[in-house]
Amino acid sequence: MNNRLETFVKDNRKAFDIMEPSAGLWAKIEQKLDTKKKKKPIKLYLWMSAAAAIVVVFGLVWLYAGRLQNKDLEIADVSASYAKKEVHFAGLITEKRDSLAIFASANPELYKKFTADLKKLDENYERLKAELPTSPNQTFVVKAMVKNREIQLQLLKQQLLIINQVDDYKRVNQI
Repeated sequence: MNNRLETFVKDNRKAFDIMEPSAGLWAKIEQKLDTKKKKKPIKLYLWMSAAAAIVVVFGLVWLYAGRLQNKDLEIADVSASYAKKEVHFAGLITEKRDSLAIFASANPELYKKFTADLKKLDENYERLKAELPTSPNQTFVVKAMVKNREIQLQLLKQQLLIINQVDDYKRVNQI
């Protein structure tokens, strides 16, 4: 059967070759292929845009939910009595820092050393404050925060005493 088909095609080849495709057929095919190729990058662009939008939305939701969960927990939320002590110490600390700043111009090097010590205590306080919402023993952290404020106050009192002694010494030795 295969031989009969081959024989038929060979005998009638000229009849098959009469119909040739037009010259513009290949141009039309290429044009359609080009339009199909152009559509693929657009689809990829749309997918990338959609993925980026989803990532941004999830990121914003995650940040918003995280802020709601880690809402700043205040000392008063844990213990009212410790909150009163902390507020009292914070007020005294502000007052003593203002007094210390007044003497800064007379003893700038001493003031730098004093503020460096206070800065370390402030950093520890902020670290404790950041730990407070996630701590399993929040009362312990609050006690440590109040103790930190108390130590800051004691340190400021000692620093003011030292500055006053230095000023008195300078006055006595000038006369």
